[in-house]
Amino acid sequence: MTADTEQKPEVEGEDITPKQDGGVRKLILQEGEGEERPLPGDNVWVHYTGKLTDGTVFDSSRDRNEKFSFELGKGQVIKAWDIAVATMKRGESSRITCHPEYAYGAAGSAPKIPPNATLVFEVELFDWQGEDLSDNGDGGIVRRVLTTGDGFTKPNEGASVHVDIEGRVGDNVFESRSLSFCMGEGEEHGVPNGVEKALEKMQKGEESLLFLKPKYAFGDQGKEDFGIAPNTDVVYKVKLKDFEKSKESWEMDTKEKLEQSAIVKDKGTKYFKAGKIQQAISMYKKLTTWLDNEYAMSEDEDRTSKALLLATHSNLALCYLRLGEPVLAVQSSDKALQLDPNNEKALFRRGEARTAQGDFEAARLDFQAVRRINPGNQTALAREAKCKERQREQREQDKRLYANMFEKFAAQDAKKEAQNKKDDVFKEAYEEYVKDESNEEEMDVEPEPAATNGAEDGEEDAVKTET
Repeated sequence: MTADTEQKPEVEGEDITPKQDGGVRKLILQEGEGEERPLPGDNVWVHYTGKLTDGTVFDSSRDRNEKFSFELGKGQVIKAWDIAVATMKRGESSRITCHPEYAYGAAGSAPKIPPNATLVFEVELFDWQGEDLSDNGDGGIVRRVLTTGDGFTKPNEGASVHVDIEGRVGDNVFESRSLSFCMGEGEEHGVPNGVEKALEKMQKGEESLLFLKPKYAFGDQGKEDFGIAPNTDVVYKVKLKDFEKSKESWEMDTKEKLEQSAIVKDKGTKYFKAGKIQQAISMYKKLTTWLDNEYAMSEDEDRTSKALLLATHSNLALCYLRLGEPVLAVQSSDKALQLDPNNEKALFRRGEARTAQGDFEAARLDFQAVRRINPGNQTALAREAKCKERQREQREQDKRLYANMFEKFAAQDAKKEAQNKKDDVFKEAYEEYVKDESNEEEMDVEPEPAATNGAEDGEEDAVKTET
């Protein structure tokens, strides 16, 4: 067979490209477990070895002895990987052959990958985890995307959303319905806070599974109507069918912002009185977003804005106290006190928050300031006295702690000193012994043995005379 007629070996594996153009082929080397596969947005963990078609290895996570992770379907890796890993099962190993248009294209990736290179990867998929959407990364809201949405825009605070939701615990479906509501007001419609937070990250047409911890679902109260016990994890399937964004801050003039701020402040207070703390916070934070950085106001507008912000930051402090978040409560109180250093409520709430933090001296000063403003505030007087008592208890506790520490250190020092004295006695005895020459004269000195059979001094007498 001539060079002109020589056939290149056919690439093994199944064509897994959406277009069926042969650009990515997968050959399973080791079958995986079960039927579940990772979904777009999941964090996946793999080991891989990448080779050129001549067998040259250009990269390997195994050589680094460290698994590689990335978010599937987010364009963080070459196209071939986003396509191939989405078809794999947990524990599966596969050989992925990808054409340049699904890898590094005409440019390549110097110095190891030449232009227009076909690449071969051996990939082992170990595990995956849904995308964590919680604010503090506590895993309380985990999303797994079933169907990706369209476009780039997402619902903002106040947007009108149209959704399908289905909630379940295990195999038990406790609700399934379609509804419309404004973002930030979901709880009025029985929508858990975790679902609303997830909707902020979703695109039109997206359908996702949401795994919610109790904090983002029905909390320690549960939901009796649905038969959900306290502190229960739930799963929601949510489809965002459509939404209409609310006006952004920059789209409103000062007058409109002030009017809307008064409305959302009243909504926040209504939510707070109903015990819907997260929803109250959502309303209050919307107001601060509108007004915190609003300038070029008239004197009357400025006065109205400061009054709204003062009340709102103080109310936020109270909300955070109810949620057991003293750090955030102090921050909100500080913002209120920047607007009015003598605000009785803000000082009192900061005192409460500092007490929760164990900063009794700072808390005592806050309650003292409250009494200077309002000498008749008996609650502040009681709190101040409580802080003094806690400080006294703390001092007594510290005294006992330090006393025990000092006793321990003193005992250690005494033991060390005794050992040093003992060492000194032996040292003195030895020195006296060395100085006393009579000791050397009285020693029994064995005579040096004579060499026998002609053995030289220092050599072993290895030969014995025959008799």
